[in-house]
Amino acid sequence: MSLSSWVPVAHGSPFPVENLPYGVFSHGEEDPRVCVAIGRYVLDLAPLAASEGADFASVFQEPTLNPFMALGRRAWRAVRHWLTERLTDESHRPLVEPELVPRDQVRLHMPFTVADFVDFYASEHHATRLGQILRPGEPPLNPNWKHLPVGYHGRAGTVVVSGTPVRRPSGQFRPADAAAPEFGPTSRLDIEAEVGFVIGTPTEPGSQVSVDDVRDHVFGVVLVNDWSARDLQAWEARPLGPFLGKSFLTSISPWVVPLDALEPAMFTPPTQVPEPLAYLRGTHDFGLDLELTVSLNGTVLSRPRYADMYWTPGQKLAHLTANGAALRTGDLFASGTVSGPREDTCGSLIELTDGGTRPVTLADGSQRTFLLDGDTVTIEATAPAGETQRLGFGEVTGTVCPATAPAYRVSPPGGAQT
Repeated sequence: MSLSSWVPVAHGSPFPVENLPYGVFSHGEEDPRVCVAIGRYVLDLAPLAASEGADFASVFQEPTLNPFMALGRRAWRAVRHWLTERLTDESHRPLVEPELVPRDQVRLHMPFTVADFVDFYASEHHATRLGQILRPGEPPLNPNWKHLPVGYHGRAGTVVVSGTPVRRPSGQFRPADAAAPEFGPTSRLDIEAEVGFVIGTPTEPGSQVSVDDVRDHVFGVVLVNDWSARDLQAWEARPLGPFLGKSFLTSISPWVVPLDALEPAMFTPPTQVPEPLAYLRGTHDFGLDLELTVSLNGTVLSRPRYADMYWTPGQKLAHLTANGAALRTGDLFASGTVSGPREDTCGSLIELTDGGTRPVTLADGSQRTFLLDGDTVTIEATAPAGETQRLGFGEVTGTVCPATAPAYRVSPPGGAQT
């Protein structure tokens, strides 16, 4: 049954009362602090909680969600119940309404401090297409792919909030017709539409998290764009995994949608063949029915579905900790590119353009294989929140800026660099 709030929420708003995503905002010259989104407003949580003498009020005065996330699942659920009651019961209106601020009057900040960042490679459709493009003549999936969630450890310090400019990265690459590598700005800047999971409850070193324990550790979900320099990646990624081609920037949405808000989007995942090892199996595992939209300069390029992913959030978390690696509050693990079976469900340009050989056409008639300076990419998503209601994640967006590093060739020994 759908809830009804006394706060006016327009039909189709991404932020109905069933959602209540958390963020960090500032208003005017005030310090950043924690809020939730409801309709076209943000609700300033610190003064509201303080006015009621709530024992959790102090965590909402912080400029990051980490202190609140560290309180654990019992606190998350209690606060969600408290908020829902105050936003649906008219008797609380005189106390709550003064703390509502129009969303278009505030600045949104990075919602949490990232402790560690791990990115997975969990879409069979994406991995298959990339294997065909990058390793022609070889099996598209490596032998381990259906036995474990493949991933790499990213760089937490370059995870940024939506709206942060995307500086075109430079690095080393080898052009197809060249005998030696070059250094300079990437000419194959790409996107990866992903879903990220934010850890609240930490673990001790040496412990393992089971597939069925994901709800006790994952606080919420964000949208992710893992910007990728495909020419750098192709040259550096053998024999090891992604490095400079990925580590320059990863953008996330400013809103963290609580995992509890996504209960209506959860479904029993299909049977995997071959059956994974015991530590990757659970009785309460779930997939998520999320619909993403990828736009370039206002033109919708694709609509990937997270439901098409092969590995589940629980399996990724179980594998991440299988060797005893500890979780920390603020850890972020992302899904890898969300792609489906059809061309209009691809979550990256390298797939949409078949490795840069088949340009996509935008609404203004221009064409792209990879991103140009000035291009703006926006990723959005929705999820079911009831029989007829859907909730949204806001958006993660970024505009490409020119590179600043010089370009030069790597010359043979004794030669000059240009």
